[in-house]
Amino acid sequence: MATLLRSDQAFLLQASRPGLWLTAIAFYMLPLGQRDEFHSVAFWLGAEYVSFPMGLLLYGWNDIVDYDADRLNPRKGTFLFGARGTPEQLGQLPLRIALVQLPFAVACSALAGPKLLVCFAGMIAAAALYNWPRYGFKTRPPLEILNQAGYLFVFLLSSWLNDVPLLPWPTMLFGALFAMHSHVFGEVMDLEPDRAAGRHTTATVIGRVPAKLLMAVLMLVEAGLVLRFLGARALAAFLLLSAAWFTLDATVIWRSRPYSNREMRFFMLAWNAVALISMPWIWSQGSLLRMK
Repeated sequence: MATLLRSDQAFLLQASRPGLWLTAIAFYMLPLGQRDEFHSVAFWLGAEYVSFPMGLLLYGWNDIVDYDADRLNPRKGTFLFGARGTPEQLGQLPLRIALVQLPFAVACSALAGPKLLVCFAGMIAAAALYNWPRYGFKTRPPLEILNQAGYLFVFLLSSWLNDVPLLPWPTMLFGALFAMHSHVFGEVMDLEPDRAAGRHTTATVIGRVPAKLLMAVLMLVEAGLVLRFLGARALAAFLLLSAAWFTLDATVIWRSRPYSNREMRFFMLAWNAVALISMPWIWSQGSLLRMK
């Protein structure tokens, strides 16, 4: 019994994708730059929500409908890349997702008003649009990429819950494009199992090399956006270097070869390290809060 309980707990944690928690927390922190919200109950409630509970909603739902592809995916069954659940575990997941969301929706609304329900409804709607059987955006490229703009509800949640101004439109657009290029990278890593399961994504349709170049183009647009409208030179330089890296990846280094499991783990751990290190700096600079 104890072994089964630990296995079930591990499954739920993996389904929430801890490997993406820091990215979600970084999004949550953006509207709060240069503000000391760290003694606020509202701040910690929101920070906790965008980790396990929101991850379980977005990625757990994804695991339910991705059962066939995940069985073929060597990345799955890990805390970095998500769960590989049994049919029984996946069958119990919708109720568990709902039960985890409910107390946070009630608590956030009690603290900041019923408008917070818009954020929860928006996240649920974005997840539904992506994962809905037969008609969901998940298998309708490029809609599955555009759907990643749903992460903007994290910005809205942070601003309303902590009673701070909304981010300017260039920062919002940057956040949406960032979520989109990150999603394409996930598709690049999942290309073989997705094709084996007959799943259509932008990466399976256009191929690995064009998908990497698409990422580079999105990063170039992001760099131009944050430099032109926000004056965020350091962030623009990082994005330009990242675009150059993926261009080299696509044309010189890996090209159309798949990454190994070790390389994918390294990329994910490196990204989490970058997110953890850069988060305090971005908060202290507040460079994405105001248009120049």
